Amino acid sequence: MSALEEIAAIAGEAVLWRRDLHRRPELLYALDETSAFVAGKLSAFGLDEVATGVGGSGVVGVLRGRPGNRAVALRADMDALPIEEITGAPWASEKPGAMHACGHDGHTATLLAAARRLAADRDFAGTVVFVFQPAEEGGAGARAMIDDGLFERFPVDEIYGIHNMPGLPVGRFAVRPGAIMASTDRFYIDILGRGGHAARPHETIDPILVGAQLVTALQSIVARNTDPLAAGVVSVTTFHAGNTDNVIPQTARLSGTVRALDEKVRGELEASVGHIATTVAAAFGAEARLAYERGYPVTVNHAAAAARVGDAVEDALGSDAIDRAAAPWMAAEDFSFYLERVSGAYFFMGNGPSAGLHHPAYDFADDAIAPGAAVWTALAKASLAAADRA
Repeated sequence: MSALEEIAAIAGEAVLWRRDLHRRPELLYALDETSAFVAGKLSAFGLDEVATGVGGSGVVGVLRGRPGNRAVALRADMDALPIEEITGAPWASEKPGAMHACGHDGHTATLLAAARRLAADRDFAGTVVFVFQPAEEGGAGARAMIDDGLFERFPVDEIYGIHNMPGLPVGRFAVRPGAIMASTDRFYIDILGRGGHAARPHETIDPILVGAQLVTALQSIVARNTDPLAAGVVSVTTFHAGNTDNVIPQTARLSGTVRALDEKVRGELEASVGHIATTVAAAFGAEARLAYERGYPVTVNHAAAAARVGDAVEDALGSDAIDRAAAPWMAAEDFSFYLERVSGAYFFMGNGPSAGLHHPAYDFADDAIAPGAAVWTALAKASLAAADRA
């Protein structure tokens, strides 16, 4: 019997778990209901250990098979987004202003299904650690769990994470060695000029003019300062200045995002933003004050782990189900913090022709749970077996 056939018996129940979670979305670290739901399921499956409150509201389940020296971690994120849902589905969010618009309800249900299957047979040597994480959506929940001693309390040799991908057919998976998701940083530039009457611009230092020049100059960083073979993004996304039509304001503020697929390029982009902000403002007699905030690092897959994902998908679903050379994605993921500490890989599972992630019409594809859980099951066993042979 294939891994997919083995998981089919519980996939229907896992769909109900997913829809239950979807009705009750929770944000960032405030995951009381979600964490309790997950912990209750893991306990009911007979896991050897279930820990709650890790990293604030994370849940960790430990499943031991036959004696073995290796351990592998499988991670799902649990938090929702502050978005008003418009799907009209029978299982739509019952909480105004919150919804599972990124499919973390599906990730959680899929990993729970795999935990149930693995607990039922324990046909592996070693330990599987199930990591259910809070606050992936901008709250750095992965770092919080690490800081709370995740890897000291639950040491593992490898860790894997998964995310659904709209547009990729259900039952298909994608992975790549090396950088698969970008770093994400934010910048805020306050331009200090000299305000005055709009009819007498020569007596002012116009921060709007400076800001307009700065927007143009910042776009030159990737176009003219970054290696054309390296990926980078610098986007100015807000520009605020002034309150009325006949006054040149005293100040203006710009903000935006910086992304890269290489930490060296990331550092170069940060330096360029600072240099351009300072020099462009100075050229007009203004002052620029920069606040630059580093967010999630580049998500970099370890080559052997990425290959193991491909092998596990082939074993579970066949060779046509995996793309081993997927294009990287310029969105960011705090799974990157885990991969800075432990070998592993992050990969994508198909969600079919759904609305895009973070869209109010998005919904996780229930049909993706069975193949996802089958791959999780195969990957856990393959990781432990490969480690034992090493």
